[in-house]
Amino acid sequence: MKRTAELGFLLAVALILSYVESLIPLTFGIPGIKLGLPNLIVVLLLYNGKKSLTGAREAVLVNGMRIILSGFLFGSLYSILYALAGAALSLMVMVFAKKCSCFSMLGVSVLGGVFHNVGQIIVAMFVVETFAVLYYLPFLIISGVVTGALLGLVGMETQPYLQRHDL
Repeated sequence: MKRTAELGFLLAVALILSYVESLIPLTFGIPGIKLGLPNLIVVLLLYNGKKSLTGAREAVLVNGMRIILSGFLFGSLYSILYALAGAALSLMVMVFAKKCSCFSMLGVSVLGGVFHNVGQIIVAMFVVETFAVLYYLPFLIISGVVTGALLGLVGMETQPYLQRHDL
C-alpha cells in the first residue's frame, strides 16, 4: 500500500514536470525538441526499484500513465502516440543498458534521451509517409544527448536523497 502511494506521488510529480515543460517555449526550428523533464522520474524509478525488474515495471507503469494523462491534459492523440513510441524504445534501451552495468545513471539517461527521439522519428516516418523526417535525426540526437545528460546529472544528485527516505 505504501508503494502505491509513493508511485502515485511520483506520477503526480511527473505530471507537474510535463505541465512545466509545456510552458517552456523551445523554438529551435526543429519540431519535437523538448527538455524531457518527466523522464527524470523514469530514470529514478529504474535505479530505485527494490529489484532490477521491479524498477523497470514501475517505470513503465508511471511513465505510461503520465504520457496518457499529460497527452489528454496538455497535448493531443498524436502527442500520446509519439510519446508512447519514444518511451517504449527508450525504456527498452535504458533497461538493457542498466542491466548490462556498462553505463552509469548519466549514460543510461543519455541513451534514453537519444532513443526516445529515435522512436519518435520512426513513428513520424509512418505518420507522414516519408523518410524526409530523418533529416531531423542528427539535431534530435544532439538534443537527446544534452537533455539526457542534464537529467542524468540531476538524477545522480537526487537518487541518494530518495534512497535515504526509502522512496
